[in-house]
Amino acid sequence: MFRRHPFLSLVTVVYLAVVGWITLGPQPVNSGNGAWLWRLLRFFSGHELTSWLTYARVEFLANVAMFIPIGLFFLLLFGRRLWFVGILAGVALTVAIEGAQLFIPGRVSDVRDLIANSLGATIGVLAALIVTAPKARRLRRERERDQRAVPAQQAP
Repeated sequence: MFRRHPFLSLVTVVYLAVVGWITLGPQPVNSGNGAWLWRLLRFFSGHELTSWLTYARVEFLANVAMFIPIGLFFLLLFGRRLWFVGILAGVALTVAIEGAQLFIPGRVSDVRDLIANSLGATIGVLAALIVTAPKARRLRRERERDQRAVPAQQAP
């Protein structure tokens, strides 16, 4: 997998390192310097159309968004036939992160994060399946055409 896709492997490892830093760092990203987020949420809460946008929802959507690329990278690395491995790897990663957060001072492990991260990884795998479907169909048709051509060439 790593030798077959070295650049994709490197990008995946770098992205996983960033996610690890964000999720396992000594302080949550939203502590201290998140004043702009609170101002933005206050602004949205003052308007009827966007009053549904709360901190909890923004955090949930951010967790989903952070794990979409992970699902996409895992599917591209493992291949379409092993799509379920991409989802399982995304879920295992989030379980490992949330488990590790139990032992890190200042970090909070939350079931909602497990759900959001797993949802994000699943969406990423599904998005990658959709994006790669045309090429997979084309390759399957070419393979079938080549298999039909081989017996025809061997006939006397």
